[in-house]
Parts: sequence; structure tokens; C-alpha cells
Amino acid sequence: MDPTSNPTARLGGLKSKDKVENEVEGYEKYHTSFGGSVESRKAFYADMVNKYYDLATSFYEFGWGESFHFAHMLHGEKLREAIKRHEHYLALKLEIGAGSKVLDVGCGVGGPLREIAEFSGATITGLNNNEYQVTRGRELCKKSGHGLKCDFVKADFMKIPAADGIYDAAYQIEATCHAPDYVGVYKEILRVLKPGGLFAGYEWCMTDKYDPNNARHAKCKAEIELGNGLPDLNTCVGALAMLEEAGFEIIEHEDLVLTAEVPWYEPLSPARLSFTSFRTTFIGRLITRNMVWALELIGLAPKGSVRVSSFLERAADSLVDGGKDKIFTPMYFYKVRKPLAKEKGKK
Repeated sequence: MDPTSNPTARLGGLKSKDKVENEVEGYEKYHTSFGGSVESRKAFYADMVNKYYDLATSFYEFGWGESFHFAHMLHGEKLREAIKRHEHYLALKLEIGAGSKVLDVGCGVGGPLREIAEFSGATITGLNNNEYQVTRGRELCKKSGHGLKCDFVKADFMKIPAADGIYDAAYQIEATCHAPDYVGVYKEILRVLKPGGLFAGYEWCMTDKYDPNNARHAKCKAEIELGNGLPDLNTCVGALAMLEEAGFEIIEHEDLVLTAEVPWYEPLSPARLSFTSFRTTFIGRLITRNMVWALELIGLAPKGSVRVSSFLERAADSLVDGGKDKIFTPMYFYKVRKPLAKEKGKK
């Protein structure tokens, strides 16, 4: 059964049903709600993030499609249309076209990669440290006919297996929030860009309205981290400072949440009823939860599937709360440049 009809059919890279419950327990222990800490999540980020995507990827495809991200939405716009426009906007900001060699940092199963390659004509390499998502991305590229313009590399974005200065541009869409060290990942991206190369992204951040001493705010942040495989969410101010610390020149930046006509969290909101994004709504999630419960009960879904569905629901509710309280944004946009190489003899 395909994951588009049953989110437990694959459960990512977990081919053995008896491993799912152990993987869920191993993942949960990293997070504050289960006695974990920021330090442990950063120290073991690769294991944590891989466990997360092994467990969650099929649920993402089931509910969201092939592009696992939010979007700047306009009135009357369907979610899938907004997602495409959000990806096209990034491609235009990168100024890429036919002949451009581009790196997608943390590419998921390659939905944005395929869309941006088709839109721009660029050749794009997807970087991802999760074996299942890389395999799935290759399957989807082959199926869609994008194989000549897209390829995938399984690797940690903290140690990109590429020579210095080989990419014309790079982008990330809600991916570097998984990094244990923001400056470190930004430095790696800077290293593989050509001098003058552009890097743009949508970063998950806590806004200036977030108060770490506010118990409600702190709980919301912890639940978002639990439900999304995150070590420690950055702030908008912090992200910009760390890009500069890594060596980038800032060209532009803004929180796109502030100019959207429709709240970014509307697809997750209990108040939303939509035939086009039904599976992400409150009712859609309720039906999915009951379906997963029934499948697990009769043995067609592995034990632990309901727990995966549960922490993803907790994350969705916390994202909505964070959006409504304006303490969290999933689309802090930035466009930055690797400085041009200085001529010898000049300071």
C-alpha cells in the first residue's frame, strides 16, 4: 500500500515492524517532555533527526504531499498553489537559471527540488542525511522524469562532501532548524558556494515576542521541537547574526508571515475545513488518528504508530498556538551572499 493511502504502510526506513515502538521511545527520550535536554539533542542530533524522519516521513507525504513546508498564502489560494509560489519565490531570489548548479540543503523527498528545477532550468543536488528520504526522493524523481536535472547525496549538512566553491547558489526550506550549530551549518554552505554565490532560505524561528521565562511560551517551543525533530529553535535576530558570523553578506531579510494574507498555520487550524487540504485539518487528523489506531489494533500497522501520530498532532497544535501568539514563524526569509574573493595585495 502506498503512503498516500496509508501513512503506516512504510513508516520511513523502518522495514521491521517490531522496531517502530523502540524507535519512538528512542526519539522521545531526547525531548524535554520526556526528560531530555537541549544538550542531548545537539550532541546526538543525527540520530534524533534520522529517527524522526524514519517515523514521520510517510505521515508527511500522506497529509502534506511531497513538499514538507508551509507557505506564504494569499486569499483564495489553495495550499498546493501557495507552496509552489513559495518555492518559485525562492528560485527567483536566487537568480538561478539553465546552467546554474544549485544545492538544496536538507531536501526531504525532493518536492521543492523538482519544482525549482522545472521552474528555473537549474541542475539541483539534494543533500539529506536520511537514507529513506534519499531513496524515496530518487524514486519520485525517476517517476516524474526529473532525473537529469536532479540528484541526491546522502550526507550530514554539517560536513558537506563537496569541494570548496562548486555551487552557484544554495537554498534551504525549513531544514537548517535541525542543525545542532547554526553557525557551523552556515559556514559549510558558505564553503561550497562560489565567491559571489547566493544562499537563501526560510528559517524556523522564535520571534521577538517569545519570552523564555513565560511557561506557556516555553511549553509551546518544547512541543514544536518534540514534534519536528529539532535540537533548539533559533530566534530571528539570532539567525541573522549567525549568518553574518559565518561570513555571509546580508542582502535582504524579512518575516514573510507579516505580509501573508492568510495565516500560515491555517491548514493546521481546527477551524479550517477544506477539500484541498483535508488531511491536515482537525477533522482530517482525527480520522487519520482513528485509522492508525484501528490498523495498529488489528496488526496491520506496527506498534508505536499511534504514538508517532500523537506527537505529530501535538506538534501541529503547538505550531498553531505559536502562530496565533505570534511567538513563532516558519518563514523568516533571508537572502545572503558569499563575499567575492579579494584581489591579491588589496585589503
